[in-house]
Amino acid sequence: MTRACASNVQRVACVGSGTIGAGWAALFLANGLDVSATDPGADAQSIMRKRIARIWPKLQQIGLADGASQDRLSFTTDLAQCVADAEFIQESAPDNEELKIKLLASIDAACPIDTVIASSSSKFIPSRLGMQCTHPERVTVGHPFVPSYLVPLVEIVGGANVDPSALLWLDAFYRRIGKSPITLKNEIEGYVANRLQSAVFQEAAKLVEQGVCDWIDVEHAVTKGPGFRWPIQGPVLHRHLGGGTGGVRHMIAHFGWRASEQTKQPFLDTVDKHWGHVSIEELEDWRDENMLMFLKNLKDAP
Repeated sequence: MTRACASNVQRVACVGSGTIGAGWAALFLANGLDVSATDPGADAQSIMRKRIARIWPKLQQIGLADGASQDRLSFTTDLAQCVADAEFIQESAPDNEELKIKLLASIDAACPIDTVIASSSSKFIPSRLGMQCTHPERVTVGHPFVPSYLVPLVEIVGGANVDPSALLWLDAFYRRIGKSPITLKNEIEGYVANRLQSAVFQEAAKLVEQGVCDWIDVEHAVTKGPGFRWPIQGPVLHRHLGGGTGGVRHMIAHFGWRASEQTKQPFLDTVDKHWGHVSIEELEDWRDENMLMFLKNLKDAP
């Protein structure tokens, strides 16, 4: 296999021109790549170009790569032509499993054998998505979050027969374009972040049903409370800082460990590895500086 190095890729293909597909295309273009796009929908090219033009000023604010230009987008209704020489393919068709299985099989048959294919699916597992492909070992999930051109996270998921090198390649490619990917150790429907989001929503629905609060209270409880901290600290760092000067071990000693014992030591190891070299006071100052930035710059919804 002669897969191009992720740092040297110049030609990518976007299959699907919807909100997510256009977001991906805009991000690829902003990183100085040549983008070939395809979609069978009526006026798909016009719609996609308008979406990219609307996104472009926002990407300019975070910096465009040398040579970045919307003119580097080409569009065709011929799927095979679109992917024929692509060094990477991002599929962003509607989230219908049967549709994606057939589409990915067509992409697999038409693109170079060494090209990694990533689906923007938000819930389907790649071992099923690639079941009709001749080369399912290079069929992956690269799940973005809307807006796909701004939110850093991409969840990388590989099927049971995936080539591990394809996942490593995909991680390197996404990092090259400014993303912060995580690679799941096992495939599971819904992946990680959507399952976390779902848990919050289901609990919110129960609270509303029980008459504890209404939906706008839920919105404010998240955005003005834990959600305000989430860009800075997730559930791991939150518990470390929640322990005060004693850190996570004081937190656990005071409140207990509310999870299985087999997850406790990996949790502590993660804290030690990523933040053990920094004092609680330094972490609190870093947190507060970021929160002050948010407070000064956040705008109310129209």
